[in-house]
Amino acid sequence: MRYFLELAYFGKAYHGWQNQPNAISVQEEVERALSIVFQEKTPIVGAGRTDAGVHAKQIFAHFDVDKELKRETFVFKMNSLLPADIALKDIFRVKADAHARFDALSRSYEYHIVQHKDPFLEDRSYFLKNELDVDKMNRAAEILKDYTNFKCFSKSKTDVKTYNCKITEAVWKTENGMLVFYISADRFLRNMVRAIVGTLLEIGFGKQPVEHMHQVIKSEDRSRAGTSVPAKALYLTRVTYPEIVIN
Repeated sequence: MRYFLELAYFGKAYHGWQNQPNAISVQEEVERALSIVFQEKTPIVGAGRTDAGVHAKQIFAHFDVDKELKRETFVFKMNSLLPADIALKDIFRVKADAHARFDALSRSYEYHIVQHKDPFLEDRSYFLKNELDVDKMNRAAEILKDYTNFKCFSKSKTDVKTYNCKITEAVWKTENGMLVFYISADRFLRNMVRAIVGTLLEIGFGKQPVEHMHQVIKSEDRSRAGTSVPAKALYLTRVTYPEIVIN
């Protein structure tokens, strides 16, 4: 039987989601807990990868097991075994061929910027004291929806078959004294959101005009885009699936 795990984690202590040979990952911790519960090695497949230090308010992973699970009991056991910065929120019985990564319809991220020093947000946001032109940043963000090839924002030496992504949302909003960038797409490339934010900040600081976004995307050259912003302020917030995935 196949199940989806719905998880959340604070990524500071981890070298991203995916297992690494010489660094601790979120996937490793979840698989360790599962192996204790089932008394055997239980691999999982995640909805995607997050970079080192990135957080997730919602991410899914699937695994197979030969017995039916009782939701409340299983969630309680897993959370007692997982470290404090990883939480199992729920489990779902799914169809036998459901896939946490390939069946996902969209993924959504947030990037959090604060413009006042706040010690309680140090590990959760990016502190920038200089004034930003949010209107220009939003006009530049809207340009992203006109394109599909985002090679310019992809990390170099990335093994992907295509750089095409369909961005459906890209907007900055001011909320509770914080500047938040919301972005959604069918898929994302490695480092893509952090490179997009870095490019938008160059425009917001007046270093580049709004039209610079067109030039960067058309160039397909990572060096033309802005510097990648820190991972600590990036959150994977939502992964959506078609209703037919849930059994």
